[in-house]
Amino acid sequence: MSSKIYVGNLPYSVTDASLKSNFAEFGGVSSAKVMTDRDTGNSKGFGFVEMASAAAAQAAITGLNGMSVDGRSIVVSLARPREDKGSGSGGYTATKRSDVGYGTGGYGGGRY
Repeated sequence: MSSKIYVGNLPYSVTDASLKSNFAEFGGVSSAKVMTDRDTGNSKGFGFVEMASAAAAQAAITGLNGMSVDGRSIVVSLARPREDKGSGSGGYTATKRSDVGYGTGGYGGGRY
């Protein structure tokens, strides 16, 4: 069993330090990270905690799932592995067509 935990529906006031201290009562915490917006630095309302052991992770999930923090009922569960999103091009892949000028099509991409 993994010891990485997903924590969702967090109040925006929660910091890495407060997240770590809340989970520390269930065992050793290797890391605690609240996810933030890249541009603004504001909390996204979820984070991840890595516990020292699988037993400590299960105890934290059982003890904290559904608990009210600043009026919000938090969701605590095992973290799922990250899904591969492919090439990272934002979902759009230009086709290589030989009948269209400049190779990738686009606006006015016909032959001259």
